[in-house]
Amino acid sequence: MTVIKWDQVGSRKYETGVDHGVLYIPDGGGAYSTGVPWNGLTTVTESPSGAEATAQYADNIKYLNLVSAEAWGGTIEALTFPDEWNQFDGLAEPQPGVQIGQQPRKPFGLSYRTLIGTDLTSQAGYKIHMVFGALAAPSEKAHATVNDTPAALAFSWAITTTPVDVPGYGPTATLTVDSTLVDADALATLEDFLYGTSGTDPSMPMPAAVLAIFEGTVVDATPIAPTYTSGTHTVVVPTVAGITYWINGEVATGSIVITESTVVSATPDVGYKFTQPSVNEWLITF
Repeated sequence: MTVIKWDQVGSRKYETGVDHGVLYIPDGGGAYSTGVPWNGLTTVTESPSGAEATAQYADNIKYLNLVSAEAWGGTIEALTFPDEWNQFDGLAEPQPGVQIGQQPRKPFGLSYRTLIGTDLTSQAGYKIHMVFGALAAPSEKAHATVNDTPAALAFSWAITTTPVDVPGYGPTATLTVDSTLVDADALATLEDFLYGTSGTDPSMPMPAAVLAIFEGTVVDATPIAPTYTSGTHTVVVPTVAGITYWINGEVATGSIVITESTVVSATPDVGYKFTQPSVNEWLITF
């Protein structure tokens, strides 16, 4: 038997800060295939709701509790935001610098880190938080005059989410990875996805793919460049196990006739990752 001991040296953990914010843009297939840095991120407040118990009575006693579904929501606060955020904030930009408000809002993905400290070090590790199926609500912006105590305009958005499927578990809108507890090589693979590499763009894998990374079942796959015949304007998309090719947000297979310069991109399927270094995007000049 082991006697419980409190506040041992090195065991006094705490969590602080927020950094490495990344906004992920979904493609036509629902995958978060493009990531852009979110500079100026100041606060992410997590505000889950639901999971409320409703008592049921029978035989003059409390018979059981029925619990409502849980939903994840929160608030994002920032001093600035990436240009790509406009489409998720209900803005359309028909011409550079010209914005139209009250447009349909699109769902997005988000990742950010919080730092883990202990009584021995303030840099013991970090947690990576991933948010799926997020939707931003209209927000208030207070434009105030400049005075003798100027302050930058702070932006804030309320966020709701729609859960995504997780094989073997209930649907979820969030996933958290603790760097102090997981395998370092698997963590590096996840970060290659989230933050990009010299040859691949940042992307946020879905929960099933994240679980595959940490279960050690991820297999390397090497993208092969598509070929192009200028005389017939035909792009031939190769078939590679574990890799899906895309054109304009749609899955591309076989021979495709193009009418303008076209970008072909590739993404790894669940259970696969790109070998490094790899190129996963090609501009086909018409």
